[in-house]
Amino acid sequence: MSLVLAIDQSTSATKAVLFDAQGRVLDRASRDHRQIYPQPGWVEHDPEEIWQNVLAVIRDVATRNPDKLAQLAGLSITNQRETILAFDRATGRPLHNAIVWQCRRGEPICRKLREQGHEDMVRARTGLKIDTYFSASKLDWLVAEKPDIAARLSKGDAVIGTIDTYLIHRLTGGNVFATDHTNASRTLLFDIGKLCWDEELCRLFHVPLRALPEVRESAAHFGDTDAAGVLPKRVPIRGVMGDSQASLFSQRCYQPGMAKATFGTGTSVLLNIGDRFRVPEKGAVVALAWVWQGKPAYACEGIINFSAATIEWLKNQLGLIQNTSEVEALAGNVEDNGGVYLVPAFAGLSAPYWSPDARAAIVGMTAFTRKEHIVRAALESIAYQVRDALDMMRADAAPEVRELCADGGPTRNGFLMQFTADMTGVDLKVSEVAESSAWGAAMNGLLGLGFYRSLEDLMALPRETKVFRPQMNAARVRQLVDGWQAAVKRVL
Repeated sequence: MSLVLAIDQSTSATKAVLFDAQGRVLDRASRDHRQIYPQPGWVEHDPEEIWQNVLAVIRDVATRNPDKLAQLAGLSITNQRETILAFDRATGRPLHNAIVWQCRRGEPICRKLREQGHEDMVRARTGLKIDTYFSASKLDWLVAEKPDIAARLSKGDAVIGTIDTYLIHRLTGGNVFATDHTNASRTLLFDIGKLCWDEELCRLFHVPLRALPEVRESAAHFGDTDAAGVLPKRVPIRGVMGDSQASLFSQRCYQPGMAKATFGTGTSVLLNIGDRFRVPEKGAVVALAWVWQGKPAYACEGIINFSAATIEWLKNQLGLIQNTSEVEALAGNVEDNGGVYLVPAFAGLSAPYWSPDARAAIVGMTAFTRKEHIVRAALESIAYQVRDALDMMRADAAPEVRELCADGGPTRNGFLMQFTADMTGVDLKVSEVAESSAWGAAMNGLLGLGFYRSLEDLMALPRETKVFRPQMNAARVRQLVDGWQAAVKRVL
């Protein structure tokens, strides 16, 4: 048995990807789910819809590959990280829609805690800033606004989990209530130095400690499943990771100074900083990259809220494009951005600005401005934000980044990749494996299953990349970056 089925539950869709032990993709299936916007700034998902989509994509792969499924050794899970929900401990049924990482409803709670002076304590224990991007303020809102759910959490017949926890519970028929270190470290409730839930943080955000899952290493055993009868046999669940850390893992960024950017709905820039937790002085946050055989690896992260989501906005809200595949050609139809900058602060700006009240703007337009300039400015905004994240890490005396690995759907856009290399000034190594997060979870599963014994063994696995090298002269880079920074100042 040498195959692993990875579930990739992302912000917009759920995928099932069937890998062999060398990382070759044998089959894949995907289902989109609804984005629910109860009011401006609020974002939710229907957990029951996600669960049914998980079963559907597993069924799609299983139906097409009955012979291969006989070789299935395990199932792995990677997921959108900070999205949180409460569900029934016995049945797994959700008690409320999942509150998505993009949701800003917790900002008044975060602002109050910052004003009360809790920022330094929270940062010292979690590596994070008090920001509604992370899970805790969403839970605080849920407890305050839904007293029936709060009562059930306190009694113990309801529990809390990120999406991985919810899926593990459903897949195992309620036998396992657990998460991994990478997901726990994104909640604002987990001490990443001591590797445990923190009682004081739970009290601060009014979260019952008893409602939180057990925390295990990513490669650990998370129970067995036949996916509610969809799979022909029960297999172990091994390899559970938040999507961004799973991508870092699949890119083999196992040494300090190695970094990657996952381009997706948002973009996460992660830099391996080694096995010692140190609180950054500037705007970066720190998370657990993984824990393997009791030894943690930490990563400095720059968070970008809107990347591919900005392109979707051009399509869905402005109607400037019919399909996101059009943007590369449109951007290339003009010589430059024509002085136009798009600052995608649709949900505020995260690192390094951490300005939740910032609002999006298109600046620098004239009568000369065409649709192409706005589309190009939207693409360029992604690269500028990646540069901002790397500059922030450099200011925190993080290990020097000499090259940046990249993955995610938008990496197929050659214009964006070359512009990112130009703006960051480092080689950009783009993975040819589109399913990097799924493969990272599966790699941890293979570790846990014993197919590989060490990170060194994983380094020997095949890896195909395309390299984009900086080409733009320094003066032009400086001019463009100055224009971007001036545009950002107008929305702060």
